[in-house]
Amino acid sequence: MVNSMGGRRRACEIGITIGSLEAGRLNAITDVEGVGVGHSTIIRGEGPLKIGEGPVRTGVTAIVPHQGNPYDEKVVAAVDVFNAYGKSVGLLQIAHMGTIETPILLTDTLNTWIVADCLVSYMYEIYGVNAPSINPVVGETNGSFLNDSIGRHVRRNHVFEALDMARSPEGMGVVPEGNVGGGTPMSAFGFKGGIGTASRKTDYFTLGILVQLNCGRMEDLRVDGVPVGKELIGTHTQGSDARGSVIIIMATDLELTSRQLWKVLRRTFLGIARLGHYGNVGSGDYAIGFTTSRRSLQEAFRIPRVEKGRFLREEGYLDLVFRAAVEATEEAALNALFMAETMVGRDFNKREGIPIDRVLEILKKYGRL
Repeated sequence: MVNSMGGRRRACEIGITIGSLEAGRLNAITDVEGVGVGHSTIIRGEGPLKIGEGPVRTGVTAIVPHQGNPYDEKVVAAVDVFNAYGKSVGLLQIAHMGTIETPILLTDTLNTWIVADCLVSYMYEIYGVNAPSINPVVGETNGSFLNDSIGRHVRRNHVFEALDMARSPEGMGVVPEGNVGGGTPMSAFGFKGGIGTASRKTDYFTLGILVQLNCGRMEDLRVDGVPVGKELIGTHTQGSDARGSVIIIMATDLELTSRQLWKVLRRTFLGIARLGHYGNVGSGDYAIGFTTSRRSLQEAFRIPRVEKGRFLREEGYLDLVFRAAVEATEEAALNALFMAETMVGRDFNKREGIPIDRVLEILKKYGRL
């Protein structure tokens, strides 16, 4: 699926093939029927940082599991925390109850609680929820290299805009990537990071991934196994700091239990590791996943009736789901890198978009293209 913007190209568009499974029609998390994604992007001001004034480089990304009311129609969900240096909201209840009851929102670190508060308002005012308590789900990564993070510039209108888009027909289509929404100020592997997405489709299920990529050192970057970062380090020296985080959102239409979803989520970090991120002490790396439960595990894999029941064997069935999760995560992260454009932020700090033409030369040198 072509999703080019401003000369930037997705991994598949430049000839990179990750893994062996087929991508979905859009090669995005929205290939899972009913899932919607919306962004609100805030870019304002330039020059020296004035806390509370800017420059501002931030935003919100919203993911809805379906187009109905998520509180009334909860979906089975799970969480996996690879490294817990983060300020997320709502994850413990997901792990405890095995369901999600709100959309998932992504943003810049210190906007987390503002976004959660606005999400609660949206649930009551727009969805019309009638309940004494709601568990808002918000994830974050730190974009303070480019953004006035302490100023906390996300407001109600931005959260509502992202949610409205995710619930619209547009939100169920092509997903904008790179410097958008929660990914606006993010950095990755010494270059500009941001939002990326990909999917895998089999005869049995569809699985989609969306990442907010904000992690990794340039010298560690590998693209389809090629040490691209080491080749680039001589000509691009800014930003080898290993600090940073990644949020992974996974959706599938395969009916899984919360425990099974958790097992799949754990594999998504293998996709990030293939790019060269090791999960440093100060990284907030975690994954949130849900299923729309449109295809039962037994029916999808044609499991004999004798195996149905409490002690269903998972060998041979979940392995393919694991593979899809790893492949889609690796490709989604590459798309975040390749689609992100150069950005100048506070104090004239600059993150360059990864030089795609140079990456192509390196991949050809190693026989990948």
